[in-house]
Amino acid sequence: MSALTISLERVQDLLDDDGPADGERRVLVDRLWPRGVKKERLVHDEWDKDVAPSSELRKAFHGGELDFEEFSARYRRELEEGEAAQALLDRAEEDGADTLVLLFAAKDVEHNHAQVLQEVLQELAG
Repeated sequence: MSALTISLERVQDLLDDDGPADGERRVLVDRLWPRGVKKERLVHDEWDKDVAPSSELRKAFHGGELDFEEFSARYRRELEEGEAAQALLDRAEEDGADTLVLLFAAKDVEHNHAQVLQEVLQELAG
C-alpha cells in the first residue's frame, strides 16, 4: 500500500469541478458538513466523520483553549486509539486508489486536522 499518495484539498477549491481523476478517491474528513456548501456542488466519494476529531476536541481547538501543537497531539491519540484511520486506508486500497484526497473546509490550510490526519495515514501506509 506504500504506493498510495495522500494529499489535501480545501472543499472550496473543488466546488463544481469535474470530480475525481482516475485512481483518485476523495474523502471529506470533517465532522460537520462545510457551511454554505450544497451537497451536490462537492463531488466526493465518501464523507468519513469517524476520522475527524471528536466534537469536544474540535470545539476546544476552535474555541482557543488549545494551541495547534496540543490539538495535534490529542488528535493523534484519538486516531491511534481508534480504527477509523486504518479503515479509511483499507477502503482506499479496496477501491484500487492511487491517490487519497482528504477534503477539509478549514480556512487555515497549515493548521488544521487534515494535516495531522495526512501525517498519521502516511505513517500507517508505510
